[in-house]
Amino acid sequence: MNARGKGVLLAFCLVATAAVPVLAHHSISAEFDPSKEFSVDGVISQVDWINPHIAVHVMVKDEKVGAGDWSCEGSPPATYRRAGLQRSDFKIGEEVTLTCASPKDGSKRWGFLKMIKYHSDGHVLVLRIGGE
Repeated sequence: MNARGKGVLLAFCLVATAAVPVLAHHSISAEFDPSKEFSVDGVISQVDWINPHIAVHVMVKDEKVGAGDWSCEGSPPATYRRAGLQRSDFKIGEEVTLTCASPKDGSKRWGFLKMIKYHSDGHVLVLRIGGE
């Protein structure tokens, strides 16, 4: 293969690789059912404020729902920043109730974040899902 052919092949590979994240993104309703939800009470143990979606993890002590780590993914950080939320609004150690859309595959302890209620002062963050 000559130098020009290698250059065209390299350019094609770069464009194809750059397109992979776009193809990997999905609508919320592809993975979650916004009409079905669950709520758990717990203590925020970790917040992943990263693209493509944030994740809030809580440690749940209630054996009835399943003690252990529960997590909900949310929208991208930029979406929350435009709405006025910051990473610091999700405090490690804070007691909260997470309300999340249930995953379609029936997996446990994972969902899409719809609402957070803070036990310390009772304020509630209602987070929209897409056009909902």
